[in-house]
Amino acid sequence: MPNRAPNRMLDEFARMMTDAAGAAQGVRREMETVFRAQGERFLNQLDLVQREEFDAVREMAMKARMENEALKKRIADLEAKVAGGASDPA
Repeated sequence: MPNRAPNRMLDEFARMMTDAAGAAQGVRREMETVFRAQGERFLNQLDLVQREEFDAVREMAMKARMENEALKKRIADLEAKVAGGASDPA
């Protein structure tokens, strides 16, 4: 059985490599968790808004702008009516 010693060494080496690969995966998962947490913390510090909130405020601003334009036109029409009525000697 002189070949048994090299096989045992290869088995031990394979076991060590498997353990090292498992440890490396564990470290990778831990690093991903740390980076994800740091990224979330950084984004929270930027005071960003969610897309839904942004879209809701944008829609409100567009509606207010349209209402503002309609009111401007109404005021201009009323001013024209008042200016036209003031020139009539009634």
